[in-house]
Parts: sequence; C-alpha cells; structure tokens
Amino acid sequence: MSGSRFGSLIFCDRCGNLLDLPGDDDTIACEHCGRVEEASAYENQVITTHSNPSAFPSTLRQKKTSLVQTTEVDKKKVFVDETCEKCGEKQMSVKTMQLRSADEGATVFYSCERCGYQTRLNN
Repeated sequence: MSGSRFGSLIFCDRCGNLLDLPGDDDTIACEHCGRVEEASAYENQVITTHSNPSAFPSTLRQKKTSLVQTTEVDKKKVFVDETCEKCGEKQMSVKTMQLRSADEGATVFYSCERCGYQTRLNN
C-alpha cells in the first residue's frame, strides 16, 4: 500500500510523517517509523495544484486593495457664479480634482447644466 498524498507531498501511512520525495533510490523509507515502500508507486503521476491569489499576501496587493476601497460621499452639486461661454447661463456646477503633483494647484471643472458645455481651469 502506498503512502497518503496531498498534492506533491507524500505521507507515511503508518505514522503520518512527511516522507522525502523519491530520488535515485528504488525505495522510500520513513525516517520516523522505518516503514519502507517502493518508489515506483509514485512514478508517472500528474500533479496539478491550484492556489487562491489571497493565499500569498503581498504588500503591493494590500496597497491596491486599500486604495480601491471607497466611501459614499453626499454627491450634491455645487454651483458658482461663472458665466457659460456657450449659452450665457450665469451659474455653472463646479468640482475640483488633484490631477497634477501635490505642490501644484487643483484642476477646477465647470459644467453648464443648461447646455452641457464643460471647461476646466488649472490653478
């Protein structure tokens, strides 16, 4: 009877000890209990392993996960007294985003609610 297998690991049926993989010897011997078996029992066996990506944590994956997490923000539109260049509407909605390096100003996006015209200003 051959030892128990778990993936490419071979365990002794008698004591459960992890056995060395077969080398050039014709037998596999358990160093714990002394049980010996033929190495040919493990020849020509295909071993397929699968792993879950989260099984191997990495610093980069943790950073990516923490950056992706978002919180719900009350998304009310903010309006400013800015005249639309296309239709002349007196107020436009505004939002800002930091698109350039931190030592440079934020980019301000203006949007006209009446005609849909959009423009931006780099501060």
